[in-house]
Amino acid sequence: MGTARWLTIVGVGEDGWDGLSPAARAAVEGAAILYGGSRHLDLVPVVAGQERLSWPSPMTDAFPGLLAWRGQRVCVLASGDPSWYGVGATLSRFVPAAETTVIPAASAFSLAASRLGWPLQDCRCLTVHGRPLEQVVPHLQPNAKLLLLSWDGTTPAKLAALLRARGFGKSRLTVLEAMGGRREGRLEASADAWSTEQVADLNTIALDCVAAPGARILPLAPGLPDDWFEHDGQITKREVRAVTLSFLAPRRGELLWDVGAGSGSIGIEWMLRDPANRAIAVEHHPERIARILANAATFGVPGLALARGKAPAALDGLERPDAIFIGGGLTADGVLAACWDALPPGGRIAANAVTLESEAVLIDAHKRLGGELTQISVSRASAVGGFRGWRAAMPVTLWRAEKPYAEGAWTA
Repeated sequence: MGTARWLTIVGVGEDGWDGLSPAARAAVEGAAILYGGSRHLDLVPVVAGQERLSWPSPMTDAFPGLLAWRGQRVCVLASGDPSWYGVGATLSRFVPAAETTVIPAASAFSLAASRLGWPLQDCRCLTVHGRPLEQVVPHLQPNAKLLLLSWDGTTPAKLAALLRARGFGKSRLTVLEAMGGRREGRLEASADAWSTEQVADLNTIALDCVAAPGARILPLAPGLPDDWFEHDGQITKREVRAVTLSFLAPRRGELLWDVGAGSGSIGIEWMLRDPANRAIAVEHHPERIARILANAATFGVPGLALARGKAPAALDGLERPDAIFIGGGLTADGVLAACWDALPPGGRIAANAVTLESEAVLIDAHKRLGGELTQISVSRASAVGGFRGWRAAMPVTLWRAEKPYAEGAWTA
C-alpha cells in the first residue's frame, strides 16, 4: 500500500469480527499499525507483529503520531459508519481523501431505523455525544422523528426531562442499547413516564415527537416573539428582526457578527436558520452577556460565541464574518468603519437605528457605500380607556449593503 492509500478506516459493529466483510478483515490483518478504542481493539484478533494503539483522551492527541506513519499500512477502527459523526469525519480534515480508504459498517442510525421500521430519509439524525443536549431543541417539531447518538447512559433521562419542560412530554422515547451484539436491549416509554436514570452507555435514542397544546415550538420563519427572550428592553423587536434577518440573507454555514448584541436575538435567529450557521455576539454589559447565554441555551443554539467588550476594540482578532449586524454602538467612533473593513467581498452588512444621531450615521453610510435605506414603523393595538387604539412604536431606520468585489477600505 503506497502513500496514495496508506490509511484505511474500518467500521465495526457490535458483532465485531463476524460482521466484517472480507475487505475489512484484510485491511485489519494487513495493517502494520492498528488504532482504535479499547472496545474496538477487543473485537478483532491479535495479529503477530502488528502495533496496536489505543486512543488517548482527547483522541486528537494521537493525530500527530498517526500522521507520522504516512506511507505505512495504517488501519483505524471505528463504530458503524466512520464518516457519520465518527472518526472518519474528523480524520478527513487532516488526511486527503486520495490517501484514505473507508469501509463502513451499518450506522447506528440505519440500525435504529430498521429496528423501528422508520424510513431513514424521513428521520433527522443528530448526535449529542460530546455536545450540549440543548441542540435538540430546534428539531422538536410536531410528528418529527429524531435519531440521536447518546453521550452516555444518562442521556435518555436528561432528554426526557428536557422534553417535559418544553411541552413534549407525550413524545415516545425508544432507547436501543448495543445494537447488533449479544447485549442488545430496548427500553420504551413516553418522556412523561420515563423513570430509568441509567441505561447502557452505548445507546441510540429514537424519538417520536408529540407536542402538547401550548408547547413552545420554534417556528421555521424568523421573527420569534419578543417575550420568548430574556431582555432588558435592548432587543430588536419581532417585526424589525424578521426584516433584518431577510436583509442579512443567511446562507448555510456562514458566520455572523452580532455587534451590540443586547439579548442576542439576531445571532440566535441567524443560527436557527441552519444547524451549520454560526454567530459571534459582541457585548460588554455583564448582565446582557448572561442573558445572551441563557437565551442561546433556551433556543437550542448553545454554540453561540461571545466576544466580551466594546466594538471596535472587541472585533480585533475575530474570525472574518460573512455578514455583520450592528444593533448597538453605531455612534461610537470607528465601529461602522471597522465592520465594513472586516467584511469580505460579497459580505452583507445591516444596521438599525432608532435615534436621530444613529440614523445620521446610516444616512452617511448610504451616501458613501450605497445599499438600501428603509424605515419601518410598527403600531400595535392597545387599550385606550374602554376602547382600543393603535399605539405606535418608535420608527426604526434600517440600512443594508453588500460589499462589492472591487472595494477598498473605509475612508473617512
